[in-house]
Amino acid sequence: MKIKPEDFRVKEGSKVDLKKWPTLVKPVYQSKQEYEDLLAQQVGELSELQQLLYASDRYAVLLIFQAMDAAGKDGAIKHVMSGINPQGCQVFSFQHPSAGELDHDFLWRTTQALPERGRIGIFNRSYYEEVLIVRVHPEILRAQRLPDGLCDDKTIWQERYRSIVGLEKHLCNNGTRIIKFFLHLSKEEQRKRFLARIDEPEKNWKFSLADIREREFWPQYMQAYEACMSATSTKIAPWYVVPADDKENARLIISRIMRDALRALNMSYPETDARRRQELLVIRKQLMKQGKGGY
Repeated sequence: MKIKPEDFRVKEGSKVDLKKWPTLVKPVYQSKQEYEDLLAQQVGELSELQQLLYASDRYAVLLIFQAMDAAGKDGAIKHVMSGINPQGCQVFSFQHPSAGELDHDFLWRTTQALPERGRIGIFNRSYYEEVLIVRVHPEILRAQRLPDGLCDDKTIWQERYRSIVGLEKHLCNNGTRIIKFFLHLSKEEQRKRFLARIDEPEKNWKFSLADIREREFWPQYMQAYEACMSATSTKIAPWYVVPADDKENARLIISRIMRDALRALNMSYPETDARRRQELLVIRKQLMKQGKGGY
C-alpha cells in the first residue's frame, strides 16, 4: 500500500460516518525492520523540514491529536516527532480545565499555547474537547457557569463549531498551518489494549477506572466526533481520519501527512544580501588570520 494523504482527509462540507472509515488498512510495511526504516526515513525528512521552518521564520505549524483512550496519541507523537529539535517544538496536553480557566471563554486556555512562527506546536487533545467530552457529558457544560440562555443544546454546538472555524481561519491568515488527526480506533482494539494495560505490570499506570466508565459512552462519542469533523474540516484546516488499530501503520500515515503538508509551504532559507555577505567575508578573514591556535 502506498500512503496517499487524500485517502484519509475529510473533505470540506462532507458528512462524516465513522462506520464507513476503516480502523485498519493494509499496512505499508512488510516487516518490523521495514517499518523502522520507513519511519526513520520520514522522521529524517521531517527533521530537515522543521529546520527549514525554523530558519525561514514565516510559518507556524499546529498539529492537533484527538482520539478515544488507548488509540496511541502519545506513542504517535513520541515516534513521529523523535527527530525534531526540541527547541523548535512545543507539546501541550489539555486535561480538565482549572477554575481559573473556566472564568474565560472556551478557547482561551489553548490560545495561550499556540506556536510561534518557526515552531511546531502539538496539542494532545485540544479546544475540540469542548465539543466532544463536553457534549457527551453536559454536566461539564453546566459547570462552566455560562449566562442563562447560552447553554441551549440546540444551538451551542453549532455556535462553538463556528467559533472554532473562525479561529482556525484567523490563524491560517496569519501564517499558522493547522493539521488535525483523529486516530480512529475500533472498540474491540481498545478492549484488547485495556486488557494489556491490566495484564502487563509496566502498563498498569496507564489504566484507570475512568477509562472503563468512558467506554460506556462509545456511541455518544462517535456521534460527537462525526458531527465535529463534519462541521470543522476545511480546506485550510483539514481533519485526517487515521486508522489506528495498527499503531505502526498509523505512525507512518501521520508522518507522511505531516511531511507533505510541510513541503507544501514552499519554504526557503533566508537569502544573504550583498551587505550581509560582505560582513561575513570580513569575519571570515579575521578567523583565517587567527590560525589554528588553541587557548
